[in-house]
Amino acid sequence: MSSIEAQYYVNKGGTVECRLCPHRCHISEGKSGICGVRENRKGKLYSTIYGEVTSMAMDPIEKKPLYHFYPGSEIFSIGTKGCNLRCPFCQNWSISQDLSARSSYRSPEEIVKMAEGSGSFGIAYTYSEPTIWFEFVKDCSLAAKERGLKNVLVTNGFVNPEPLKEMTGFIDAMNIDLKCYSHDTYKKVLKAGLDAVKETIKGAHAGGCHVEVTTLVVPGMNDNMKELVELAEFIASVDKKIPWHLSRYYPSYKYEKPATNVSFLTEVWEEGNRILDFVFTGNVHPSESRSDTVCPNCNTVIISRTGYHTVVKELENGKCKSCGHELGIIH
Repeated sequence: MSSIEAQYYVNKGGTVECRLCPHRCHISEGKSGICGVRENRKGKLYSTIYGEVTSMAMDPIEKKPLYHFYPGSEIFSIGTKGCNLRCPFCQNWSISQDLSARSSYRSPEEIVKMAEGSGSFGIAYTYSEPTIWFEFVKDCSLAAKERGLKNVLVTNGFVNPEPLKEMTGFIDAMNIDLKCYSHDTYKKVLKAGLDAVKETIKGAHAGGCHVEVTTLVVPGMNDNMKELVELAEFIASVDKKIPWHLSRYYPSYKYEKPATNVSFLTEVWEEGNRILDFVFTGNVHPSESRSDTVCPNCNTVIISRTGYHTVVKELENGKCKSCGHELGIIH
């Protein structure tokens, strides 16, 4: 089975309005919404990717990236196809933008058994956009929770408040992309909306999820210091302890500008550290990365990282062993 009736829609005289994400697509008979995977069939909305898995692997949790949620652990990771954004620089475009991508059906029970068999502490829904896989992620997550497993979502954050609130009941941690801090760029380039993503970050945090934020720094798109500082200030307004991951862009999909200048990424890291407690750089050579977790109170190195080799050094019950400062790390 790969199709199931979707949640979050209303029938409007044969046309259906999908209410999963802020696009609120009005979908005619036989057609799909912007994501390409939610289809109107005789006035009912169906998810056409239920259980359709394109990718699965055991990944370091740091690869999501989540640095303050079970650091040093590995997590069973799965993805599907499709996305409700149209980022021209997408790093996973071969599954997010290509609906003909090869997939195979797996039931929630199979996924949970595979996660348990791999020795994982949980399941990460990642690689493409997991919110459009809502029904499967929900069923999988609830089955995983029954077995004592954690659930992680790596998402673009473009989802409506009601489904987000439901997700906070079964998702333990989210890495949310905040791709830029420009309304125009979100609308014209990414085909989404900045305010909706900001509300997701606030809502997930308020709902009890562990939240970390990633920004892919893309030349000619968001490599503007003033904008990135404003973005950091927004994160701080939610919680200064939210880790911010600055990721280096490489040419991909329809975007061919040269890779992000590492020295600029380091400058943003320096500015971000004046605003937030924890800022990291990723997608760079380990010798150039800023990836250690350092106590903002006493400057003790709490967790050291070289690539995906992680050593937890000075952490005790989420606090710095040296000074007792609360770090917000789940371990």
